[in-house]
Amino acid sequence: MNKVVVFTNLTLDGVMQAPGRPDEDRRGGFEHGGWAAPYAAMSSTGRSMDGTGALLLGRRTYEDFYAFWPKQTNSPFTAILNNMQKYVASTTLSEPLPWSNSTLLKGDAAEAVARLKEGSGQDLLVMGSGELVQSLMRDNLVDEYILLIHPLVLGSGRRLFPDGGTFATLQLVDTKTTNTGVVIATYQPV
Repeated sequence: MNKVVVFTNLTLDGVMQAPGRPDEDRRGGFEHGGWAAPYAAMSSTGRSMDGTGALLLGRRTYEDFYAFWPKQTNSPFTAILNNMQKYVASTTLSEPLPWSNSTLLKGDAAEAVARLKEGSGQDLLVMGSGELVQSLMRDNLVDEYILLIHPLVLGSGRRLFPDGGTFATLQLVDTKTTNTGVVIATYQPV
C-alpha cells in the first residue's frame, strides 16, 4: 500500500502560506511571503525525492510549481520534478495538463487519493497544497507528516491545522534541528 506523506514548511503559529517567495500567495492580503527562504531548511531534511513515487498537489501549488520549476535550468530538482509523476486535485483544471507527467484526479479528491493508496509502489508526497491536505486529513488519508517548523511567528496567514479542523492524535517518530533553528519533526497518526 502506498503512503501519503505531507511535507510542508510551517511557522511556530502554524502558518504554511507562501513560504517560498514574496508574491507566492497574497490571498487575504498576506504580506509575509517568502518567510521560509532565509532558513534554507528543505535541503536539511535528509529526505531524497528518489524514494517518492509521485507528487500529489492541489491546483494552486501545481500552478505555482509549474510556473517556477521548469524554468530553473541550474537546479538539479528541475529534472526530477519534470520527470516525476504528478497527480493534481482540482475542480477547475481540465486535461491535458501542461506540465509533463501530470494527471488530473477525477471526481472527489479524497476518493481518488484513496484509490492511489491502494497501489503498490512508493510514497505520494504532498508539498504545500493546504486545502488538499485538510481534505485528506478529514478522511484519515495522511500516513505521515514531515513538518519543517520555523522559529518564526507571523500572526496571520493560512494554517495547516485551522480552527475547527479535524481532531488527530500524532506520534513523533523522528526529529532533527537545522543550524538555522528549524525543527524537522516527523509525525505519524496514532
